[in-house]
Amino acid sequence: MNPKLISCCFGLGWLVLSASAVGQTSAAPAPNAVAYSVQGQGLAYSAQAGGPVSYASMTEINGLLAQLETTSKSTQADLTKLRIERWKTDSGTKKQALGNVDSIQRNLQSALPEMIAKVRNAPEDVPATFRLYRNLDALYDVMSSVVESTGAFGSKDDFQTLANDLSGFEGTRKQIAQRMENLAASKEQEIVRLRADLKTAQAAIPAAPPKKVVVDDSEPAKKPVVKKKPVAKKPAGATTPGTTPPAAQTPQTPPAQQKPQ
Repeated sequence: MNPKLISCCFGLGWLVLSASAVGQTSAAPAPNAVAYSVQGQGLAYSAQAGGPVSYASMTEINGLLAQLETTSKSTQADLTKLRIERWKTDSGTKKQALGNVDSIQRNLQSALPEMIAKVRNAPEDVPATFRLYRNLDALYDVMSSVVESTGAFGSKDDFQTLANDLSGFEGTRKQIAQRMENLAASKEQEIVRLRADLKTAQAAIPAAPPKKVVVDDSEPAKKPVVKKKPVAKKPAGATTPGTTPPAAQTPQTPPAQQKPQ
């Protein structure tokens, strides 16, 4: 199988997945989640990012996104003008080119605008910027295949316009890649600085003195409590010591009678 055809099919599949995934999982930006800049102060604020962004960074990303949107619109118009069915080639090549064009159009109309909106709302969000770059990378691969096929089987005018569109995507892709590198370096420097500040703050905190336990030896020792032995209850009829029990009364016998002499 032709290696170019394999690469083109892989790029086409990635674009379709990217468009469907963004359509299902990406939420539309809130109406008030807009980024604005303060030229006088040299800072810009992003509603979603929630932090200050340098004016230079904001100006750079706005220029890149505007350039990308312009290239996207011109590419969509130029792809619509293609007459692939008139190309002097086999039906398989025409079908492949039509599928690539349809994939590019859906990406430019659905996936790419969502990614651009997220980067615009959070200019220094590295993951959002990387997703945009990755999409442009796959878009460039599929677009290159269409431009190559147009140069081989289409008109010269169509080839020239699409080649200009491809060059626009390539330029934006390189600039976004450079921006990602700068953002990564800036984030790394910020982490190093925060770690140093944390260590300085921890060193400035005085150590808590140990707790003292005071023992007062002047108090007299407490006498042990002697428990009293329980007194046993006396049984009925018992006598106390030193007393004699009353004598038992014996029955008196009558005196004996004298016998007559």
